[in-house]
Amino acid sequence: MTTHQRQPEMPDLRVVPAAMLLLHEQHDVQRSEPLLRRLQTDRVLKNPPVVAPVRGEQRYVVLDGANRVAAMRALGIVHIAVQVVDYEDAELVLDTWHHLVKGIGAGHFKGMLQAAQGVEIERSDASHARARLARREILAFVEYANGEVWTLQASGDLHQRTRRLNEIVDLYKVQARIFRASIDHLPSLLPFHDDVAALVVFPRFAPAEIIDLARVGACLPAGITRHVIPRRALRINLPLTVLSGGASLSEKNAWLADWLKQQLASRTVRYYHESTFLFDE
Repeated sequence: MTTHQRQPEMPDLRVVPAAMLLLHEQHDVQRSEPLLRRLQTDRVLKNPPVVAPVRGEQRYVVLDGANRVAAMRALGIVHIAVQVVDYEDAELVLDTWHHLVKGIGAGHFKGMLQAAQGVEIERSDASHARARLARREILAFVEYANGEVWTLQASGDLHQRTRRLNEIVDLYKVQARIFRASIDHLPSLLPFHDDVAALVVFPRFAPAEIIDLARVGACLPAGITRHVIPRRALRINLPLTVLSGGASLSEKNAWLADWLKQQLASRTVRYYHESTFLFDE
């Protein structure tokens, strides 16, 4: 780091009660079960969940890390190390993951969607579907490899529409393999994937909607919200014995503060500003 570069703000790491963490999305069994086994084997928390405080409460909304929270709760761990962020931080971005559905035929997938209760399915085109999704006139739209686009529409408030979204994803999440995609244009994804049934494109939610859903336990389907976190803390590798031990919450936070000082003193903390691709996750 040159003298002209400003030292970045350190991440706010804390140990909090697991019971105070609110999920805004379902945990993904395809991801949480392997994670549970890895936690049992490695006995370390590699990457802390990212949470935001609920204003006026002692609870936190989990922005990223629902599977880690679910796995640690399943292990009976009552205290979890988290990174606390300000949901109003201008650098924090709430974006959307779309579902690239693989492993089943397009015709079978289309038939599964027809079984969705209370959902109107209409033929459309990509540009019109994107416009309607941006105005939140539809729940989602589906694009097939042959170019067909179909919109999924349901009435109701945020909570009712969230239930419909869960019902739609529940139709295919067991039989199909779901890959998360950051773009809503299927032709751009096809060169990198085989056996694709369709791309399900979801709307972009607002932070206020995320908090509203989390406070009442109305979770979105897994793998829809995508939070881009500035100054993300990764590979902290905290021993689970510390989190699961009998020490008090204040004692565990004191241990965490000392640990962070040691990491800084030993110069093992590195800040990378540039975007990266990781091939060993």
